[in-house]
Amino acid sequence: MAISLSAVLLLAIILVVLLRGGSIKVGPAIVAVLFGFFLASTGMAPSIDRFLNSIADSIGSIKF
Repeated sequence: MAISLSAVLLLAIILVVLLRGGSIKVGPAIVAVLFGFFLASTGMAPSIDRFLNSIADSIGSIKF
């Protein structure tokens, strides 16, 4: 849950920066948000979640 919340917060910040910087317009941003919302309710959501969790685990296991 903490990883999902962190990812959502990070993506929201990136979206706001892109909107304010003029790199992306409001229309395409709304389409991207709606796409993500509807994608989350499909059968692909568990696979995407497992993929993102495995990436987070891999990053977390790196020793500096």
